[in-house]
Amino acid sequence: MKPGKVAEPAATLALGAWMAFAALAAVVVSDQGGPLGLDRGLLSWSVGHRSPVALALARGLTATGTGIVPYVLVILAGLIAGRTWRQQLVTVPLGVVCLGAGQAVRYGVMELVARARPPHHDWQTQASGWSFPSGHTTTSALAAGLLIVALCLRAPRGRTVLCLLVACWGAGVGLTRVFLGVHWFTDVVGGWLLAVGWLGVFVCAVARWLPGRYVPRAPEPGTPHPNDAADGPVERHAPQDPHRRGRSRPA
Repeated sequence: MKPGKVAEPAATLALGAWMAFAALAAVVVSDQGGPLGLDRGLLSWSVGHRSPVALALARGLTATGTGIVPYVLVILAGLIAGRTWRQQLVTVPLGVVCLGAGQAVRYGVMELVARARPPHHDWQTQASGWSFPSGHTTTSALAAGLLIVALCLRAPRGRTVLCLLVACWGAGVGLTRVFLGVHWFTDVVGGWLLAVGWLGVFVCAVARWLPGRYVPRAPEPGTPHPNDAADGPVERHAPQDPHRRGRSRPA
């Protein structure tokens, strides 16, 4: 797949996500950071369905949305995306930069919006800082998005199932933030939109401006897998071709 064919849809996706994010942020700011009706309803539902098992699972899943786990997944994505070790020396640092810069953008937006979190008595885990957009959600969505892009480029078989599993992990981390009472649902939606917008910008920039030899590309349809033999199986009983190289001499 040519880089130009990737850059245009990535830019379109980024533009749509940023527009939706700006609209959501405007709604949040215009309401002075207060929760919307959907926010209150989902928080009330979460409080009423917190069994010990569900809380333990939610805490375990939410812990994977920050710290070292997202960066390990991004490094894995870079190793998968690079066809050669030279490409991997570029794709791995690029993925880490994308995640780190995305977190910095999210932090800046949090400081600008300065939205308060849900009431502390509803919390079932520790949290700090402002509420919009959710940090765990943005981080896990960015890591999941980079890994999905890498899988779409390189995974020869079963990539649909793998991509669905990765997407479920990223979405699940965001939903646990509502279930555990430390974020409003619109904080989580804001984190998803910010991640999609930032990832679209990153993919578009890489496809347009990175030198061609470093750009990871998906194999074209009909291209043999790298592990396949270059010349195919040897036909032992094929008739001898006099113009064929390596023809054995008659006895």
